[in-house]
Amino acid sequence: MSTSPLPRMVDSILAGAPPPVVLAYGIGVDSTALLVELEARGEAPDLVLSADPGAEKPETYEYQKVMAAWMEARGIPYEVVRYVPRRFKHWPPYYSILSNVLTNATLPSISMGRHSCSLKWKVAPQDAFLKRWAPAQAAWARGQKVIRLIGYDASPADSRRYAHAATIDDPLFDCRCPLRDWGWTRDRCIARIVAAGLPVPPKSSCFFCGAIRPDEVRALPSWCLRLIVLIEARAAPRLRTVEGLWRRSTKTKPGRITDFIRAELLLPEAEIASIQRDAPTDLIRFQDAAGIVPLAERPTMEAWIDSFNAGLKEAA
Repeated sequence: MSTSPLPRMVDSILAGAPPPVVLAYGIGVDSTALLVELEARGEAPDLVLSADPGAEKPETYEYQKVMAAWMEARGIPYEVVRYVPRRFKHWPPYYSILSNVLTNATLPSISMGRHSCSLKWKVAPQDAFLKRWAPAQAAWARGQKVIRLIGYDASPADSRRYAHAATIDDPLFDCRCPLRDWGWTRDRCIARIVAAGLPVPPKSSCFFCGAIRPDEVRALPSWCLRLIVLIEARAAPRLRTVEGLWRRSTKTKPGRITDFIRAELLLPEAEIASIQRDAPTDLIRFQDAAGIVPLAERPTMEAWIDSFNAGLKEAA
């Protein structure tokens, strides 16, 4: 009988699955260039995720359709999410940042000197979605972090934003900025998009954002301008420290975008005066009426906005 030892079993190490990669897609130049280059390198993310605050400029929504089709043709999963509030300080309920500021008779936080708009309407809904996303849950169960790609480029402006983001230690996400690793500036991003045969996206922001530039206001359609007038008129009685969406008047622009619209003749003076005089009162009446009907039957702020826009179109 042979006494030689039995063959030794080869030790095997089960390699864990790699963590999923998610691109936070803001539909702007940087994140579009990042997406295009990753796909060209064969490193497309496992998921592309956008958050819609419900008030992007019209051309942004048009560009989103182009990129959604581009991703679908390449088999890149794409999801669009929205912030869904659970509690409401005032009635009726709201489901967009536009409805939010009109319901509460306020301005977006950036106009009040804060920067929580993006956290509430963009970061929070993406986080909420990912916490329910099976690949993320599996990664966290393995003790991994989900890799989140962010489109900060190597330009000075984004360097300041990156410096702040880099100080945040997130237990769930490993945030990375490939554009900075590649040394890509905004001009380089634009060139990459053009080289891919795609149109260059417009600057992404809400059409009434306090950071919007005068030339962007000039390019807005009339229905957006009317809503800007309404927002400032609705909030005016409660404003104490700021004049309007642009906060305070400077040598280059007024504190109220309404004043800019009037000075530039972007809307007829009679129309501006009519909105300022009648619309806030009509909105308050709508809210009062909505508050007394049964909860399940209460109309949303979006319903009132639709009627407001329809009335203006009919008058025009």
